[in-house]
Amino acid sequence: MNELLEATTTRTNPGIDPSLHIWGWEIVVYLFLGGLVAGIFVLAAALELKSGEKPRGAALRLMPFAALALISLGMGALWLDLAHRLWAWRFYLFFHATSPMSWGAWILVLIYPVGLLLGLGSLNDGQRAWLRGKTPGALKRLLETLFGWADGARRGILVTSVAMGVALGIYTGLLLGTMPSRILWNSAVLGPLFLASGISTGAALLLLLPLEERERKTLVSWDAVAIVAELVLIALMLLGFATSGEVGQWAVSQFLGGPYTAVFFSCVVVLGLLVPLAMEIIEAKRHLPFAAILPVLILAGGLALRWILLTAGQHSAFRFLP
Repeated sequence: MNELLEATTTRTNPGIDPSLHIWGWEIVVYLFLGGLVAGIFVLAAALELKSGEKPRGAALRLMPFAALALISLGMGALWLDLAHRLWAWRFYLFFHATSPMSWGAWILVLIYPVGLLLGLGSLNDGQRAWLRGKTPGALKRLLETLFGWADGARRGILVTSVAMGVALGIYTGLLLGTMPSRILWNSAVLGPLFLASGISTGAALLLLLPLEERERKTLVSWDAVAIVAELVLIALMLLGFATSGEVGQWAVSQFLGGPYTAVFFSCVVVLGLLVPLAMEIIEAKRHLPFAAILPVLILAGGLALRWILLTAGQHSAFRFLP
């Protein structure tokens, strides 16, 4: 009896039961930036594949390098959350095919060379000349080699960039979905949902840049598709919980009448998805761009989605403790 009392009253102390360690803002930042970078990779490469031309705007040409900076910030936030930070390099001693974390660790590494080649191939002659002038003599041969690869295998790099973006976007959801003890993360929908959200937030960030009219129209239409996909996936997630017994019904009740209902539907569904979707439909039909308010709402909604799911999922771990 005393053992049962101790287990049920003290196991929420992370010093006694480390498996109940709480993830904080660091993981929210990591998941958000990971999805954002996934969207940038997919969309930047897809725009060039669609048009058959390299990006014309200076800002869009530099986005692959910005994406690498953003994923570095995300990995820095992830590193801050690690309990044994100095041993993080051990992830790269082996590859475990059945471990989502192992897949994620290697995806995060492979993003860098792919993003570098994607970015170098996007540069125009003036930007390449500036980069050559800033490169020390000993590294100029390497730079020319990289330019040769970036140009010679351009289509392969674009396709690989799309694949890496998809893999990164899905991984950020699978990372949570592999923890069945967190009831609200125990859904196969999280991977596709985070990918769709990443593409939408990536499009939103690109829409903040000075773009050509053709590029903006394409991004707005692709973002509308991503938002519709998010809405469908959210509905499927809630329906899946509602039809999966007592545990699932408790999970769905957290968003349908429970403590997360107001913040989830106001910040994510309405302001982060429905309002931007309505704006994009109006923009497409009336040719009335909404400047910065549209992408800001989408970015805020994508951040809120991850923050709420992370918080609610960790809270759900305590609901059915013995």
